[in-house]
Amino acid sequence: MDQDEIKSRLPASIAARVQTAKLKDGIATLVLDAGGLDASARDGLEAAVKDMIGAVEGIADVRVGMIADRAPPPPPRRIIAVGSGKGGVGKSTLTANLAVALARMGRKVGVVDADIYGPSQPTILANKGQRPQSEDGKLVPVPSKWGVSVLSMGHLVEPGKAIAWRGPMAGNALGQLIDAHWGDAEVLLVDLPPGTGDVQLSMLQKHKPTGAIIISTPQDLALIDAQRAANLFETGKVPIVGLVENMAGYACPHCGEISDPFGRGGVEAASEATGIPFLGRIPLAMDIREDSDAGTPTAAGDGPQAEAFTMIARRLSDWLDNASAGAVP
Repeated sequence: MDQDEIKSRLPASIAARVQTAKLKDGIATLVLDAGGLDASARDGLEAAVKDMIGAVEGIADVRVGMIADRAPPPPPRRIIAVGSGKGGVGKSTLTANLAVALARMGRKVGVVDADIYGPSQPTILANKGQRPQSEDGKLVPVPSKWGVSVLSMGHLVEPGKAIAWRGPMAGNALGQLIDAHWGDAEVLLVDLPPGTGDVQLSMLQKHKPTGAIIISTPQDLALIDAQRAANLFETGKVPIVGLVENMAGYACPHCGEISDPFGRGGVEAASEATGIPFLGRIPLAMDIREDSDAGTPTAAGDGPQAEAFTMIARRLSDWLDNASAGAVP
């Protein structure tokens, strides 16, 4: 009995799925195309073929194999570094809130707290004190109730314990945080430490980001340092997604008058001068500080402060889409 004869014993709808069929020593072996069928439908197809072919005289056993279209590979995971030239300008707050805002848009996001010496993401994302598990020699990120997984040195050392590591040790620690079991995360936001030191260099050499966001307060001293950070990424041929101005505009809680303790517009002016896109500004607001300390990121809620983070996240999301389409140089 040849292949055509075996197929003739099946309904046309099933016979059309037969890729190969042969009979040897009373054993019929069929390979079927199961493309487009779910698990239940595949089981039903296999059972029907075994019943019908098994009823044919001279066939003692029926063996069925299934092939299906391969699922497309997952898109490559993109790394977005969030940096600045100095500390205290809001990198960690921006990183956490961008991650939460992106997650609310449907993105699968993870956060790497690469500020080895001053980790704060476990506090902001409310998973302080939790320990990551290890699987196959790699760390498993700690989930948060905001839909964002995170890995931080703050999850690995005792609270309040100082970390006194030389550069190579910090670089190796960064590698463990990035080369973890991130699952379906499509974007990793990396909260970098201040400056342009060992951690930044290790990232450029071993874990080159898809893009970088530079954050600064408006005053000249912060902008000078932020420019150094931008220059580092440009030297490493990492595209700059854009600039963010933080602590821009303080509304008096009593009279509502807006003042600018750190100035205003400096980052936007730097954007115009350098041609680097301006992503937006974050106000100097007590609510943002309180939300971060309480582990309830501002972007998880509503209101003008949340919208400020969401607007920047939308622009980052658009940039990621354009990068996927090859529209980012």
